[in-house]
Amino acid sequence: MIILGVILLVIGLVAGIGILWTIGVILVIIGVVLWILGGVGHAVGGRRHYW
Repeated sequence: MIILGVILLVIGLVAGIGILWTIGVILVIIGVVLWILGGVGHAVGGRRHYW
């Protein structure tokens, strides 16, 4: 999810499409939150680890 968010950020910045940039930021934030939750041992979506 983090990688997809970064790709959308780059495409949004290069192409000048604001909605792609916004979606990319949201995906990166969600991905980082899930990564942190999985890293500290909380089950995310029924899984012990998010990766």
